[in-house]
Amino acid sequence: MEFTVQQIADLLQGKIEGDNAVKVSTLAKIEEAQAGALAFLSNAKYEPYLYSTGASAVIVSETLELKKPVTATLIRVQDPYSSFSTLLSYYQSALLASKTGTEEPCFIGSNSSIGENHYRGAFSYIGNNCKIGDNVRIFPQVYIGDNVQIGDNSTILAGAKLYAGTVVGRNCTIHAGAVIGSDGFGFAPQPDGSYKTIPQIGNVVLEDDVSVGANTTIDCATMGATIIRQGTKIDNLVQIAHNVEVGKHTVIAAQTGVSGSTKIGNYCVLAGQVGVVGHISIADKTTIGAQSGVSKSVKETGTIIQGSPAFDYKQNLRALTVFRKLPELQREIEELKEGKK
Repeated sequence: MEFTVQQIADLLQGKIEGDNAVKVSTLAKIEEAQAGALAFLSNAKYEPYLYSTGASAVIVSETLELKKPVTATLIRVQDPYSSFSTLLSYYQSALLASKTGTEEPCFIGSNSSIGENHYRGAFSYIGNNCKIGDNVRIFPQVYIGDNVQIGDNSTILAGAKLYAGTVVGRNCTIHAGAVIGSDGFGFAPQPDGSYKTIPQIGNVVLEDDVSVGANTTIDCATMGATIIRQGTKIDNLVQIAHNVEVGKHTVIAAQTGVSGSTKIGNYCVLAGQVGVVGHISIADKTTIGAQSGVSKSVKETGTIIQGSPAFDYKQNLRALTVFRKLPELQREIEELKEGKK
């Protein structure tokens, strides 16, 4: 696809310095870009590349003061990073929009409907009584069980599995290999030491604008629903257990596990490899540092915690400082003991 600088500036509501008729057909890093590419500059340490880049156009801050002449056409915006992200989203949407129609072989069950301008990839399967909206992209080898609902403009990428009863909102993205609605980990211990399976008869609800990463699993509820609220973004290789509720616009990084019936608030951040026990609540705007283990509820909004077990971030740093000094402290104690003998 090819765009003029003017078209891009109109999209980003930016101001042009240079030739507004210049055309770009690809996106690239400023240090690697060649003719025909569009780059961006948001980090000051990359500014030297602005004066040597081969890019045809560069998105820069409206407040940037040039130290040397530049050959690239500039698009000045308030926030280059955010603007470039907007452009990437637009570019990706344009690529996805080019996928339309139905590839064969694929299957759609009885009493199921799919909206206009859709795409169904080869070997995809749609069960009975499903309702799928307009502009939905279903890539090859996707499995969609019975009674699933998918809102407009959502994308289900290759090999993802949506179990029966799953509800997906509008503008959602479910990446390759994700499994939505698998059984929660529910087993009742028996007197003889064995375990009896507890049927999981609930479902999963993803609200609008949710993103689910590759090979992430979100279990269905035992009863009711496991719910991921609007705008939440979940990374690859995350496990969300049964009856969990995740609030709006929360981000969860890779290899995090959230145990059953836990409630995570709005605008929270869970860094990589966080483990959260079941049946607790995490307050809004909580940040949990990488490799933390959360064993009790977080009640105050805006709390930052880290460690295993996780506690106040600053206290944790002080504790780590003391921990690193333990061998030296032990040596000093041993020397004091020797001195008393």
